[in-house]
Amino acid sequence: MKSKIAGIVFLIGSLYYVIAEAISAFSFNDTLINTYLFHTISELGIPNMNSPLSFLMNSAFIIIGLTFIFGNFYKFKDFIIRNKVVFYILTLVAAIGVIIVALIHAGNPVTDGYHSLGAIMAILGGNVLILIVSRSMDKFEVYQKVTLILGVIGLIAFWVMFFNMGSIYMPIFERLSVYTLIIWSFITGVYLLKEF
Repeated sequence: MKSKIAGIVFLIGSLYYVIAEAISAFSFNDTLINTYLFHTISELGIPNMNSPLSFLMNSAFIIIGLTFIFGNFYKFKDFIIRNKVVFYILTLVAAIGVIIVALIHAGNPVTDGYHSLGAIMAILGGNVLILIVSRSMDKFEVYQKVTLILGVIGLIAFWVMFFNMGSIYMPIFERLSVYTLIIWSFITGVYLLKEF
C-alpha cells in the first residue's frame, strides 16, 4: 500500500509540474516557443506583468519539492540499500532548494544570490541524487539504468548551463537539467506502482 501511495504522489507531482509550467509558459508575455527556448523557468515564477500566472509556476516548484521529500522518505527509501545517509541528505538539499526557488524570486539584486543558491541546490543536488539512487539499489536493471542516464544527462546539461550563463540558449540547458528530475519522478512513480 505504501508503494502505491508513494507512486501516485510521484506521478501527480511530476505531471502537475509539467502542466503548470506549460500553462505558465502559455500565458507568458512572449510566444510559447520563444518562452521555452529563450526564457528560464525562474522567469515564469517572477510575479510581474510578463508572467501573470507566476503563482502557478511557484506552486509547481513547491509541489515537486514536497513530492521528493514525501516519496523518498515515505517509501522509496526502502529500495535504497547503500548510501542511505547521502540519499537522505541529497533529497533534503534538492527539495529545499526548489522550494527556495519558489519563495525567493530571480531578478531582485538583493535576493538573487539566494535564488541562485536554491537553483543550484535543486538542480545539482537533484541530479547527483538520482545518480546516487541508480547505484544504491539492490539490482541494476532497466529502472536503475534509465535513472543513471538521466543523472548523467542532467549533470552535463547543468555544467553546460553553468558555464554559459550569458548565452541566449542557456534556458534550454536549464530545462534539460531540470526535466531529468521531473522524468525521474514520473518513472519512479511508475516503478513504485509496479512494485505494489
